[in-house]
This record gives sequence, C-alpha cells and structure tokens, in this order.
Amino acid sequence: MKSSTALSILSYASSVYGHGYLITPSSRTRLGAEADLDTCPECTILEPVSAWPDLEAAPVGRSGPCGYNARVSIDYNYPADNWGNDPVVTYAPGQTIDVQWCVDHNGDHGGMFSYRICQDQSIVDKLLTPGYEPTEDEKQAAEDCFEEGLLACTDVDGQACDYSDNCSEGEACWRNDWFTCHGFEAGDDTRCKGVDSAEYGSCFTTISGGYTVSKKVKIPEGFESEHTLLSLRWNSFQTGQIYLTCADIAVVGDGSGGDTSSSSTTSATATATETATETETETETATATATACPITLNALVETVYGDTVKVAGSIDELGSWDTSSAPALDASGYTSDNPLWTLTLSPGLAPGESFEYKFIVVDSDGGVSWEADPNREYTVPTTCDAEDGVEVGGEWQ
Repeated sequence: MKSSTALSILSYASSVYGHGYLITPSSRTRLGAEADLDTCPECTILEPVSAWPDLEAAPVGRSGPCGYNARVSIDYNYPADNWGNDPVVTYAPGQTIDVQWCVDHNGDHGGMFSYRICQDQSIVDKLLTPGYEPTEDEKQAAEDCFEEGLLACTDVDGQACDYSDNCSEGEACWRNDWFTCHGFEAGDDTRCKGVDSAEYGSCFTTISGGYTVSKKVKIPEGFESEHTLLSLRWNSFQTGQIYLTCADIAVVGDGSGGDTSSSSTTSATATATETATETETETETATATATACPITLNALVETVYGDTVKVAGSIDELGSWDTSSAPALDASGYTSDNPLWTLTLSPGLAPGESFEYKFIVVDSDGGVSWEADPNREYTVPTTCDAEDGVEVGGEWQ
C-alpha cells in the first residue's frame, strides 16, 4: 500500500470528463437529467479541494450535500419543478436497502464513498423548502450533520468492508466504515468500476457511458421522517475532487422500498405499485393453481444493431423502474417480418399479483427510449398452468 499525498492534488484538466452520481434511489441529479435539464449529471463536482487522505476535511461550499453542477448552473440543494418536492421512495427504520451510483467510463478516479442521513430535521428542512435557497453556511451545517449520520458499511451483516489499497494504516483514510473502490493501479478491474465489475453501459452517463457501483446500507433504527434526504459523497483518489448527490426519501412505518420517481431519459413517469401475494392452493383438477406462474413478456419492436430491449416495471423482478436493473429480452426469434423480443420470468410470479411495466430500448451509447404512456398493467391469473404459464405484451406503443 502507498500514500497518495502526491496524487491528491493534480492538474484539473481531467475535470472536463464525466465522473459519477447517485442513481438508486433516484437522486435529484438523476431526475434533472431525466427532465433534460442536466446535460451531464456525472459532472456535479466540488473542486479543487483536498479530497485525500482526509475524507471529511474539505468544506463543501455551494456544492452542499446535494451537489452543484457548474456546467449547467444547477443547484440541487433545494427543490425545483422536477425534483425535491416529494420522496421518491419510502423505507422503514432499521431496513437494509440497496443503493447504487454510476461512475463514468472516463472519470473513474478511484477513492472512497459513503452514504449519509442527517437526523436533524430542522437542518434538512432548509434543503426541502420550495422557493428557499440555502446559504453556504446552511449547506455546510447540513453537510456536517450528514457526516455525523454516516450509514456505515460495517452496519450491514455479512457485507465486506475493506480498507483502501491506496491508503496506509495511520492515515485519515484508513477506515472501513466508508466504502472503498479498488486500488488505482492494480489493473483493469480496479477503481470504482471494480466494485460491481458491471458491463460497460450498465448505467447512464452522457459523456462516455458508465458502470454501476452497488452496496447496501442500513437505515437508522428509531429514526422516522415523512421527507428527508439520503446523500452520497464520493472522494476521488486520483484528483482533488468530491462528488455529492442526494435523493429525497421517507422513513416511516414498514416502508415500501419502491422507487416512485421518474425513470426515463424521456421523462416518462411511472408509479411503483407492488402487490406481493403468495398463494399456495392445491386442487385435484388438471388446471391446478400454481404457486408461481411463469410470465412470458413479448415485445414487437423494430430495432437496429446494438439496441437492447428491456422491460422495466413496478416489481423487483422488473427492476422496480430502475433501467439499470431492468432485465433484457432475447432477440433469438427476431426477424424483419416478426421483430420479436421475449423474456420469461421463471419460476414466475404469485397468482393474483399485479404490476405495471413498460418496454424500453437501450441503444449502444446507453440512451434509453420508453414506450408512451400509460403504463402497461397486468394481474397474474389466480389459476395458472405452471408448465405453460401466460404470455403478455404486444407491439411497441
């Protein structure tokens, strides 16, 4: 391992390239991009700052815990028409959740990242009030509160919590409560890309295409809020840069865990309506009710070479409206006369389960096109042949 003090302040020529932003739950930055307001969501950068080895030393200034994108002059620290007015997802106190951000192919500077929740509602409210623009002092106070509300890697049982390969014991970065990217000079599977080792284009960035970075965090026990914020902070190792984004969430009751935000680059709106029903019924007839009904989704859509058709929907099996988690359909039966893409969910869904969905086309650059509104809707029949299942879908709408 080696100290990176000499690397922590470099030329900032690299700042013209993309970097990263929170995608799950849907951050204000992601929603800005989906509303076609932010032409580079991965460019919400705080620079130049000393980002390494002390992860918390740099003041955030106008970036605040939600980020300021100087490229498009958007401040995400207060609500606008397309973000910040309502939670995009509801969690429960003590719930372990999946979180994910997207690192740009040309801006993977390694380092460490963390998720935080400020539990002082009076401070967070400064970032939730429509029409109110928080001062830099109020942004810094919020950031200080978020740092105190670290959702530690070590809070999740069984999760590997490593120390950075680019930090030495005794340095301020020698901590495993934050998450770490792999060593910066250890090969192709390194840096933040190496966390998931996801395929290129697994998430959307406008400059070069991105890779997902996935972890789990635990919502604090005993904390509830009808509207609060989850903040991501990523400290770069290679450059003197910090990236900050936040998502509007609620923490109440049993939670729902479904992201109800807009989830398309064409501003298609989808409401997550998950109804989980598990039924086990035995009859003596040949059409006995199955405990899981195989669902085959068929899309008739003409595509060009390099396109992928996926299905995004309101249930976990369809990515909960997250395009990076939406399953892809198979084109092995595609012909010019019958442009069929198909996917079978097996063993299937519970009889009586309802869900909403849309087909999407992802092009070779990672751009996403959605079907037109309204969402498709389907309820699994209460009687289903477990061998044959059912088919749904149709022509692109």
